[in-house]
Amino acid sequence: MCGICGYISYKKNYIRTAPRERELARGMADTLYNRGPDDSGVWVGEHAVFAHRRLAVIDPARGAQPMKRVAAGYEFVIAYNGELYNTDELRSELEDYGYTFETTSDTEVLLYCYIHYGAECAKRLNGIFAFAVYDCMRQRVFLCRDRFGVKPLFWCNTGEEVVFGSEVKALFEFPGIEPKLDNEGLCELFAISPARTAGCGVFKGIRELKPGQYMTISRNGIYSRTYWELKSGEHTDSYEDTIDKVRFLVTDAIKRQLVSDVPIATFLSGGLDSSFITAVAANEFGKQGRKLATYSFDYEDNDKYFHKTKFQPSSDTEWVPRMVEEFNTEHTNLVCPNDVLVSMLDDALVAKDLPGMADCDSSLLYFCREVKKQHTVVLSGECSDEIFGGYPWFRDPHAFATPAFPWCYDLSMRKDILIDSVKNTLDLDGYSRMRYEESIARTPEYAGDCAEEKRRREISWLNINWFMTNLLDRKDRMSMASGLEVRVPFCDHRIVEYVWNIPWEMKNRNNVSKNVLREAARGILPEDVRLRRKSPYPKTHNPFYEAAVKARLKEIVEDINSPILSLCDREKLFNIINGEFDYGKPFFGQLMAGPQFIGFLVQVNTLLDRYKVRIV
Repeated sequence: MCGICGYISYKKNYIRTAPRERELARGMADTLYNRGPDDSGVWVGEHAVFAHRRLAVIDPARGAQPMKRVAAGYEFVIAYNGELYNTDELRSELEDYGYTFETTSDTEVLLYCYIHYGAECAKRLNGIFAFAVYDCMRQRVFLCRDRFGVKPLFWCNTGEEVVFGSEVKALFEFPGIEPKLDNEGLCELFAISPARTAGCGVFKGIRELKPGQYMTISRNGIYSRTYWELKSGEHTDSYEDTIDKVRFLVTDAIKRQLVSDVPIATFLSGGLDSSFITAVAANEFGKQGRKLATYSFDYEDNDKYFHKTKFQPSSDTEWVPRMVEEFNTEHTNLVCPNDVLVSMLDDALVAKDLPGMADCDSSLLYFCREVKKQHTVVLSGECSDEIFGGYPWFRDPHAFATPAFPWCYDLSMRKDILIDSVKNTLDLDGYSRMRYEESIARTPEYAGDCAEEKRRREISWLNINWFMTNLLDRKDRMSMASGLEVRVPFCDHRIVEYVWNIPWEMKNRNNVSKNVLREAARGILPEDVRLRRKSPYPKTHNPFYEAAVKARLKEIVEDINSPILSLCDREKLFNIINGEFDYGKPFFGQLMAGPQFIGFLVQVNTLLDRYKVRIV
């Protein structure tokens, strides 16, 4: 895993100004240092400049980037962030075509795969990736991103150059690109965030290469194409065969993602998803005479304040020891101090370049930094709920009846805190509705769906393309800000493609949530763990956090020069601080309520202040 950046122009010859370009590219790459603390590199070509920060995982000694190879007399150069899980198959296939390899790195395999197949290479890749290739033969630069956007890639067309980077902060180092928020950006911030519209970089002029797309930049212009998308159709496998197929796909994805030349571990909550991954990984390690390392997370004094809810029916602390004992893992339980949740809100904002999920982000950033002290790669259970139908809204009548994002029905809390001039300028409800309708219209239809199943497919589509993408972005940005690579086996596109068309009567048989996955785990997990009810990423229940984040917001609001006051009503913010504002409803998802909304506002102020954002 790494950070990449660069720029392209067919109007300039960068070789003539190579010293300047190297300095500029290094400055851009330095903003991505945490994504790749092990090494760095810059390549200057006639019409493109690439820079790279490396987190060494495979072939640390010989996998340096940008990597250059010559084929048929033409030069090809790659800057790559990601991991391929079918490297061995691709290498064998390319060797049959006569290619020879100097390293064992997936970077070299990916570069030769592009050289041989061109843009069609994207369809052959199993992994998480964002990469750029300078293609002298075809006279173009090729940018590509994985199917679900696990790895980020932003770009901006200045008119003279196309500038790209793993994170927006790298683009802001390029002359003339400045952090500005126009009406669209403000609507993203207050109507959509902490999610984000695919393709939208929020800041004016900043775009994102969408998941499942590639882009070519040449003298003829800039063109993007979709190389992968879900397809709806009839599921013809029997129930028994479906269970067997899911078991194979999940276990195969996990095994593929255990390849690493550096220490590897798993996140373990004791829930179905992380336990499935841990069980398979522990068994594979056992075959090699090794013990798997596992990590669980909790918050200081959470045992004193935790109370069961329908969304969080049990604490992980009841289940993690069960798994550790069953699979004899080398376990570490990390506990986040209360003050860290607030003090690291700023670090989490900088990691993401945008406000996020408040303490959910700052705690994850803390945990990732702690894990990095011993490990460089971990496997995590993200994506399972979106794919297998684990969230409440897959069966909630309100979600079926309401034409809105099911994790954010009501924007009143967001609108109420804005000053009148901003509130009257931004149609937050209309913007949210537009983005929702755009997305729903792209849902792949299947003629065999009844009305209820058609709607459930729409909800599933929204989850995969919005909620899941947001969680993947959060995990990438918090982990990579710590120099930690997190792999997500449930995000294997083969699993998603197959499960997408499994009928609900199988997924939810006997009204058991994620039934297909639970049945696939039979014989792999202990029965009590296999049947444990879903419990989401843990949050603090300690009242200290709410008091501390209110105190932080109070400091901000008392300073009349705080930039957030150019957008938000000072009196309304004081009402929130003093408990006079009712924020009992979740502001995002199932568990992000008032304290998280306050943390979000703190991050909005940090964004405006730290990045010197201009409102235009």
